[in-house]
Amino acid sequence: MTISLPTLLNQTELAVKEAGEFARNAFQNFSRQQVEYKGKNDLFSYVDVQTEQLLKEKLGTLLPGAGFIGEETADAQAINDYTWIVDPIDGTTNFVHGIPMFAISVALRQGTEVVLGIVYEVIGDELFAAYKGGGATLNGEAIQVSECKVLAESLIGTGFPKKGLSSLDEYLKLVAYMLAASHGIRRMGSAAIDLVYVACGRLEGFFEWGLNPWDVAAGALIVQEAGGIVSDFKGGNDYLFGKQIIASNGHIQEDLEEVIKANERMIG
Repeated sequence: MTISLPTLLNQTELAVKEAGEFARNAFQNFSRQQVEYKGKNDLFSYVDVQTEQLLKEKLGTLLPGAGFIGEETADAQAINDYTWIVDPIDGTTNFVHGIPMFAISVALRQGTEVVLGIVYEVIGDELFAAYKGGGATLNGEAIQVSECKVLAESLIGTGFPKKGLSSLDEYLKLVAYMLAASHGIRRMGSAAIDLVYVACGRLEGFFEWGLNPWDVAAGALIVQEAGGIVSDFKGGNDYLFGKQIIASNGHIQEDLEEVIKANERMIG
C-alpha cells in the first residue's frame, strides 16, 4: 500500500478534532462519580473508552486494515505493516479532577518506524502535528525546539510512574537534582503535552519512566521533526516500548542522559 503522508495527516487531523469536540463537551459535564479504576492511581472513564472507539472507527476508514494499539483496546493484526497507536485521553487524572490539561494522541507506525503523529491539547485547542520528513506544526504553523544550550537555563518536564513505586525514592532524587540544576521542573500530567512543549520550545527537555507507547509515539515524532532528539534512558532508541524516554532540544540531551545514566537502579 502506498499512502500520501501529507494527505493522511490532514484527514487524521479532522478525525482527531471531531474526537476532541466530544471530549471537550464531556469534560464540561463530567462527574467524579463516573470514574473507574484499572488499578491504584490508574483512572479511566467512559470518555476514554468512547473517545477511543470514535477514533478507531474514523481511523479505520482512513486506512482500512491497519492495526490498532490503544490504551483501552488493542488489535493483534496489522495489514500492510501499518498500525495506529492511540491514547484517547492522555492526562485522565487531570480530566477527572477538572484540570483543563489533557490531550488526544494519535500516531501511525509503518513497520518499526512512526511516520505520522498528532497531539491535540483539547481545551487549549492546540493541535501539534508532524509526518516523517515534513517538519512539525502547531495549528498549521511551523514550530521548532528551543535554542537554549545549557541545562542551567532550561525548563524541564517530567512525570511520575503509576506502577513500580519501589524505585520512587531514586526517581525523586533524580527530580531533586534536575530541579537544582535547571530553571525548574514542570509536571503537566500528560506525557504527550510535555513532549510537544519540548517541540515548540516551551520546555527544553523532558524525561519520564513507566510510560506506554500510546503516551509517547506521536509526541516523540513531533519533537524529532521540530529539530529535537529523543532517546531511552541509556541513550538508545528503545523509548517506544521500553517504558522510558528522554526528549530535548538536542543541546542539553547529553547532559540529561549523563545524569540519568548515573542512576543505574532506576534504568535497570
